Amino acid sequence: MSNSIVILTGAGISAESGLGTFRDEGGLWAQHRIEDVATPEGFARNPKLVHDFYNARRAQATKAHPNAAHHALAELEAKFPGTVLIVTQNVDDLHEKAGSNNVLHMHGTLHGALCDACGTRWTAPVTMMTEDPCPSCKKQATRPDVVWFGELPYGMERITEALSQADVFVSIGTSGEVYPAANFVSEADMFGAHTVELNLEPSSGASRFAETHFGSATQVVPTWVAEELARTI
Repeated sequence: MSNSIVILTGAGISAESGLGTFRDEGGLWAQHRIEDVATPEGFARNPKLVHDFYNARRAQATKAHPNAAHHALAELEAKFPGTVLIVTQNVDDLHEKAGSNNVLHMHGTLHGALCDACGTRWTAPVTMMTEDPCPSCKKQATRPDVVWFGELPYGMERITEALSQADVFVSIGTSGEVYPAANFVSEADMFGAHTVELNLEPSSGASRFAETHFGSATQVVPTWVAEELARTI
């Protein structure tokens, strides 16, 4: 019986809640280049564009509701006799809305604000503007507390430690193309964890998993959770 489960979630788990992925046609990401809205350089060039983009994402996420996959993971955390850590690449708060408590946002969160000058963090308003002063240093250097391309993800030491102790590692709704998260399966496998991919379709790293299940997140995640909980009885 496993005592520690580490779960990596990506955009695919929130897609059925109406939050688009990078690859969705017609979504927010399709209207912008990543270089313009998700890099420090893009923010330096045009902070208003970046704020407008994340204001739209924040408003969208605020209205979104967790789906059956989010609720299943919250149930797993509540009923599993060991530890369950959700490491999410998502910047929405749907895991928390579903009731999960042990969640690490490695790419930050839409509901956080960060001062680019002094590093102070605070809760973001629904609408952020370039002129917003930092509550600490008062400089107009407010940015979303989101990890952009080229920046180091949050919580890497804790993630590495958790992977080294995991009995089971599960990747849900990820493309397997964004590092360092794409390498978590190899790290977990190296430490002896059983590795599982739950995805709409095989990721680019699907062959590295010991077990794979494909289909919509609202179908495959609750099924896997039920099977995992049945093993603990």
